This record gives sequence, structure tokens and C-alpha cells, in this order.
Amino acid sequence: MKKILLVFFIPMCLFFEKQALSGELKVSIGNSNIYKKAYFAGGCFWCMEESFDKINGVVKSTSGYSGGHLKNPTYKDVIYKDTGHVEAIEIVYDPKKTSYQKLLNVFWKNIDPFDKYGQFCDKGKSYRSVVFYENKKQKNIIDGSIKNVEKKLNGEVVTLVWKFEKFYEAEDYHQDYYQKNFLRYLTYKKACQREEVLEKIWN
Repeated sequence: MKKILLVFFIPMCLFFEKQALSGELKVSIGNSNIYKKAYFAGGCFWCMEESFDKINGVVKSTSGYSGGHLKNPTYKDVIYKDTGHVEAIEIVYDPKKTSYQKLLNVFWKNIDPFDKYGQFCDKGKSYRSVVFYENKKQKNIIDGSIKNVEKKLNGEVVTLVWKFEKFYEAEDYHQDYYQKNFLRYLTYKKACQREEVLEKIWN
């Protein structure tokens, strides 16, 4: 009997581990809400957190790194070394209240899709804008969204589209930075002229 249970249990564990690492595992809380995840990179992850935390249906946003080859990277690794990673955020959301398409629209409205060198005052590979997809359905949504943005803004979108592999959570002091260090954050954001640039692009 024990052997039969092990034969069943071990493959199931491996299956759920694979799902969790890919971000496709749905998280159930209180047997009533089923949450999903989405991943974006739009330059400074502090600013991305602020942008998504305002959205109804977003349960949590986490700053981190994704897209590169180095395992367990640190902030210094990502910024000063060629790790391939970009500053990214993990969005946990309730699909009953919002959708991947709506989150993608929020992403576009908070980046410069025509800047291939970074975002706003932050330049370099780690600050490039990226949309990560986990499956073919998301990839199709992204492709269609890019066409709409290009048509609306009459320009070629240079935002990268990458297959999601793994997300590494950033150091604690980066999490909710815009709330914990409000004045410093406002000074940084103002100096980067983030809102002014977005106003010119989208309005």
C-alpha cells in the first residue's frame, strides 16, 4: 500500500512544483478566491509597484528580477553585471475582478514603449521594458496589444516579449519602497520626469 501511495504522490509533487515554478499554479485562498500571476518589467520596479497596486483586483505586487541566466541574483548583480535580468514585478491578481488584458493595458500606460535603452532616467539592459508570457494565449494577447499600441501612437513598439522562466524576489528594502520611503521616492520620480514623459506619450 505504501509503495502504491509513493508511486502516486511523488509524480504529483513534481507536477505541482513545475506548475509553481512556471507561475501557472493557481492559488486558492479560503476556498473562494483563485488568484493568478502576471509578470512585467517597466524600468524601476518601485514605480511599477505603485502603478499596479492602485488597480482593483490586484492582490499583491512584488519587486524582483527575471529574464536572465544568473540564479538568485542580487540588486548589484543585476545593475552592475551582465546577468540578462531586468527589474521586474510579479503581480498576483483576482481574475474575477480584473483580467490579464486589463493589466497589460495598465502596463503600457506606465512605460515608454519606444525606448529601447531603458525607461525614463534609468538606462541600461536591466531597465528595459519587457512583457513576459507564460502560455500561447498570453502571447497572442500581447501580440494583439502591441499592434493596437503601434496603431494608436503611430510608432514601432520596442518593448521586448520574453517567455517567462523564473522570478527572483528582490531584497526586502525594495519591497513597497514607494510607501516606506515616500519622500525619497517622490524626489526620484520627479527627477526622472516619469509623469511628464507619460503625459506626452499617452495624452
